[in-house]
Amino acid sequence: MQDRISTAFADSKPHYALLDGLRGVAALLVVWYHIFEGYAFAGGTMITTVNHGYLAVDFFFMLSGFVVSYAYDDRLGKSLTLKNFFKRRLIRLHPMVVMGAIVGLIAYCIQGCVQWDGTQVSVTNILISLLLGMLLIPVFPGAAHDVRGNGEMFPLNGPGWSLFFEYFGNILYALFIRRFSNKVLIFWTIFTGVGLGMFSIFDVAGYGSIGIGWTMDAVNFFGGLFRMIFPFSMGMLLARNFRPLKIKGAFWICSLILAVLFHVPYIEGTSFHFNGLFEFITIAGIFPVVLLLGASGTTTDKITAKISKFLGEISFPLYMVHYPVMYLFYAWLIDKKLYTLGETWQIALLVIAGSVMLAYLCLKLYDEPVRKWLGKKFISKK
Repeated sequence: MQDRISTAFADSKPHYALLDGLRGVAALLVVWYHIFEGYAFAGGTMITTVNHGYLAVDFFFMLSGFVVSYAYDDRLGKSLTLKNFFKRRLIRLHPMVVMGAIVGLIAYCIQGCVQWDGTQVSVTNILISLLLGMLLIPVFPGAAHDVRGNGEMFPLNGPGWSLFFEYFGNILYALFIRRFSNKVLIFWTIFTGVGLGMFSIFDVAGYGSIGIGWTMDAVNFFGGLFRMIFPFSMGMLLARNFRPLKIKGAFWICSLILAVLFHVPYIEGTSFHFNGLFEFITIAGIFPVVLLLGASGTTTDKITAKISKFLGEISFPLYMVHYPVMYLFYAWLIDKKLYTLGETWQIALLVIAGSVMLAYLCLKLYDEPVRKWLGKKFISKK
């Protein structure tokens, strides 16, 4: 069920190897989803084919809640200080936050340092945007350092928004939620689930989907908060009450379930927001099952073990560096007036392969060495 993989901390618990692998599968599906987002962005149309790929973020949050609760519930405040918990989480996550901002800057410079409408941006505002991105401080829509002019929290690397909420979740966990008894945690999870359900089923943001949280307005902030806190709390609840099931082929079964869910077409509804209901059922009902199956599974053949290990290792770097590559892809689509996979499949495959290669290089040449060095320098035994 659990296998040890490389870690920056010598006293870390063994990881759930298949969950790491499923995180990698979800990250790959996010890249695939963003390919089709590019066609929609360039052509001014709705996203097709991978209509629900944005739900991978909610799956990430649930995985995070499960893993953090498993790793720290019985140690935090006892053998592990609050200070060292925050150090560990920063060392685990922040090096790639910094690298994502830097890669985003490089991509932005290649594009000519202009907003999507062609407006030139000053060097000062670009550097401010870079600094804010590296520190994970969000940019407000319309600010001078919203360098792409698209209203993103982190205009040099859009997916940074989910890390902003991930940090928020870790703070809430360490200060409050970890102290909840199982009964209180159940109540809290139901309460936050109702909040997310309202945002989703009633389409509060007016997007037609729960794909919110990426920009810094009130609706997106609270919607993003519910998108993080409910699955994170659900993951904690699952970790505290986990009982392994007997299942063979869990990695491939769970991967197939995720792929199918993300490819479900947008569900139209006139008098009722059926797509929101599907989103909520997926997050609250199906993702917990996928997580439990993944946590219960074991890798019995070498090929599956290697695939799962590789995908788990590159999952976070891939998520953090792929979108700047997508910006370049989107700009190319707009320039060439190409709006379908059939017209661009060779370039799309190159973008995916290039993103994976870039993620692997960042992992081996930067992320792992930096985390190892930071762990030795700043982490005490308690």
